[in-house]
Amino acid sequence: MWPDQIHAELAAASVRFVGYVPDAGHKRLIELCEADKSMRAVVLSTEEEGIGLAAGAWLGGERTVLLMQSSGVGNIVNVLGMVKECRFPLVTIVTMRGEEGEFNPWQVPMGQATRAVLEAMGTVVHRPANAEDIAPAVNAALRLAFHSYASAAVLIPQRAIGIKSFQEQASQ
Repeated sequence: MWPDQIHAELAAASVRFVGYVPDAGHKRLIELCEADKSMRAVVLSTEEEGIGLAAGAWLGGERTVLLMQSSGVGNIVNVLGMVKECRFPLVTIVTMRGEEGEFNPWQVPMGQATRAVLEAMGTVVHRPANAEDIAPAVNAALRLAFHSYASAAVLIPQRAIGIKSFQEQASQ
């Protein structure tokens, strides 16, 4: 299962802080990080707080990864400039929305723009084609970011998370 594989990659890369805004797509990964005594899972009010978390942790000698949904990418655009100018590593793992089968029209615009927005701000984007490619993409992003002080993101396709319907959401 890809969340377990991502957690293993984070542990192997000595990631100590995992910032996240609660997201059903990251639920299992968040639970694994919360249970891991070597990691501290930090609930964020907004995604842009995660950039400050990553910068502060890096200054303190620790590694951070941010988990967010594609709609959250729109919230971090301005502060991505700090990552570029200060040259500290940023790894973002993004669960995609607004793709095939999306039931919520509000998710479509940012879901369709996520890759272009990140790349325009200097982030190297990895887009695995299927669930089997997610962990290797995370490994590549971790190595790139932490060895070259860059911003790297992995976009987890909506089909890997599972496509929900409006009826499923209403009943939860």
